[in-house]
Amino acid sequence: MASPFTCGLDAVLSVMGGKWKPLILYHLMRGTLRYGELRRAVGKVSDKVLIQQLKELQADGIVHRRDHGEIPPKVEYSLTDFGRSLARALVQLCQWGEQHSDDLAAIAARRTPAEEPEPSATARAR
Repeated sequence: MASPFTCGLDAVLSVMGGKWKPLILYHLMRGTLRYGELRRAVGKVSDKVLIQQLKELQADGIVHRRDHGEIPPKVEYSLTDFGRSLARALVQLCQWGEQHSDDLAAIAARRTPAEEPEPSATARAR
């Protein structure tokens, strides 16, 4: 069967194309997080969007959701083995962003607000 993807990057973007997914993955690389911890780590994402992105990552086998069945609710998120393999590739992007952060900041400063992309994982981690 022929691949539906034009290249490997196309395949990765099919599961990581969400606006906040790279940041979610970045923060889960450090270990299991409860929903509130992940929400604070990611930043300005709405609850609705974060929940949707987490559901998509879970459906794609990248994130594991563990509901402890307690009241108040205790839900934890972690990376699956598949997710950890993707996270290893993300580390290289993070390193590139750190190495070129001054250049990237200058590029962002030249953009108009309508052209501004979402913050990178490295920018959020600071």
